[in-house]
Amino acid sequence: MAREKEEKEDVEELREVLSVISKEVPALIKGIIASVFSEEAGRDMGRAAAAFYKELKEAGMPEDVAVKMTEGYISTFTSLGEIMKRAVGKQRSIEDERIGKEISKEVSKKVMEKLSEKLSKEISEETAREIEKELAKQRREKSEEEEEDED
Repeated sequence: MAREKEEKEDVEELREVLSVISKEVPALIKGIIASVFSEEAGRDMGRAAAAFYKELKEAGMPEDVAVKMTEGYISTFTSLGEIMKRAVGKQRSIEDERIGKEISKEVSKKVMEKLSEKLSKEISEETAREIEKELAKQRREKSEEEEEDED
């Protein structure tokens, strides 16, 4: 009984933790994405790209190489944003799957408990009927013996 209570508490605690994770982590990632793709972040990214390009040119890098390297530099930021967006979607599906499995496990457990209770009750009722039949039979036999003794 104590073990079942402990397991239920563990399941409830896990459910709470997963609930917090499923709410907080996506919000944090969305905040990061918003900061990466905000107007201000765009301006900062543009300044950073321009400074990067300028440094390459001042270092004597050919124009076409400087442009390609700057494009790669910018794509790093946009790729990071895309990765974060995908992570939010995957995080949700992973958490939903975990919660679904936990719920399924609990439902199965409850169904098994109810079936067990019902089966025990049916067996108990059947056993009680058998006992009643046996007692009735014994009473009849005793009654018949008493009648024979009276004769």
